[in-house]
Amino acid sequence: MSVYKKFLGQTMVYGVSTIASRLLNFILTPIFTRSYGASALGVFTKMYAYASMTNAILAFGMETTFFRYLNKHEDKKQQVYNNSFLIVAFIAILFLITGLVFTEPITKWLLNNNMSHYQDQKRYVQYFLWLLFSDAVCVIPFARIRADGKPFRYSIIKFVNILSYVLLSLFFIYGIPLIIKHDLPGAAFFQGWFRDKWVGYVFIANLIASALTFLLLVPEFLKVQFKFDRDLFKKMLSYSWPVLIANLSFIVNENLDKILLDRYTTEAEVGIYGAVCKLAIFLSIFNMAFRLGAEPFFFSYAKNENAKVTYAKILEYFVIALSILFVALTANIEILKYFISRDAKHLAEYWVGLPAVPYLLVGYVCLGIYMNLSIWYRLSDQTRFGLYISLIGASITIVFNIILIPKFSYMGSAWVSMATYGTMMIISYILGQKYYPIPYNLKKILAYLIISIILVFSSFFVFNRNIYMGNAMLIAFVAGIAYFEKKDLVKILKR
Repeated sequence: MSVYKKFLGQTMVYGVSTIASRLLNFILTPIFTRSYGASALGVFTKMYAYASMTNAILAFGMETTFFRYLNKHEDKKQQVYNNSFLIVAFIAILFLITGLVFTEPITKWLLNNNMSHYQDQKRYVQYFLWLLFSDAVCVIPFARIRADGKPFRYSIIKFVNILSYVLLSLFFIYGIPLIIKHDLPGAAFFQGWFRDKWVGYVFIANLIASALTFLLLVPEFLKVQFKFDRDLFKKMLSYSWPVLIANLSFIVNENLDKILLDRYTTEAEVGIYGAVCKLAIFLSIFNMAFRLGAEPFFFSYAKNENAKVTYAKILEYFVIALSILFVALTANIEILKYFISRDAKHLAEYWVGLPAVPYLLVGYVCLGIYMNLSIWYRLSDQTRFGLYISLIGASITIVFNIILIPKFSYMGSAWVSMATYGTMMIISYILGQKYYPIPYNLKKILAYLIISIILVFSSFFVFNRNIYMGNAMLIAFVAGIAYFEKKDLVKILKR
């Protein structure tokens, strides 16, 4: 049980910081919707969708490669760190220079040659070039902090990042207009350049927050030695490039729907979809917290004799927790929806997208399980399978979004998201049991998943999101889990 205690302890630290950070970001959603409107929020959603895809390329799969080779070559830890950082830094610098040179063509492409917002879009592109560069060079230093078993330091830096972003965003939205309106000190300075309700200030706030994070990671940067191990690089590259393609395909699955919505529908519909996607943020937080704690743990524990049994038990606990959260979110959707917009002016504009939420949540459930299952090809150095699975997922995303978006708009995107992650989860399980069998309790896992899905769709569509019926089903579900898992619960409580 001490193994689970260690794993749970680190995951909880990452989880608390991730939850706190995401909740602060979540608070901004209704503020953004009131301040900028659906069209501007569509620009916001589109830019971050492209940024997410670019981030995957810049990281080059080196985060996962770093953890793998850190434990595979324990006598070369410094060389692994040097190689990982220098590779990512080189790619990031090359990207920044190229982007700055070709800013104008990139801007025109993003605008589909519609020059009405050219100057603003050009500024957005420039902000994101520096933002992406800063985030990329911080990837490996953050990974080192996790590998060194310092979740508190990791959490503090991440929290400072999001807190500064939130405070700066609020300052641009409310603080500066207040200073100008009441002619407070600094009013003359701000009047000279400030533009009310300009979404670009959100990007500036993010860029400043990333620069602050960069400064906080200086101790990790100073640990880099500018020595490049070519032989080790060749081995790391053979492992990392399938991870890169897999990560890129995953980002395509996450963000291509928003990009295609921008191409086939309106910015307002992109904004609506981006807003309702925020309601799935809690499952996203849970998945992210698990990944942050699980990735270094799984690699470091791989040599233990009972490793596979431990991995199987972790997935079991993970699915139970994920299922409860899944049902709880849907049961209380009538409360959570107020985080999209709090005023009557935006009710019809954003809440019309709520029917997409259950499908998005099912997709995140499948994604969380897939992330857990994917450890088999990473531990067995068969990352090509991760590439194959991700390419299948990306193909489903691309083909069916193109087919469904013109007819069903964002609802089509929600259906495709669910289908994509469900397919990837199933394929990963089948291949994993063939090449790296782990004794998962499939019957129990499927039982909890199926019951939770039935409860979610019943709560949402049969009982019309009735908060009392939804929570009654949630209580019954939790009681049932407590009854069937009472032996393990007693052991955990004794610990």
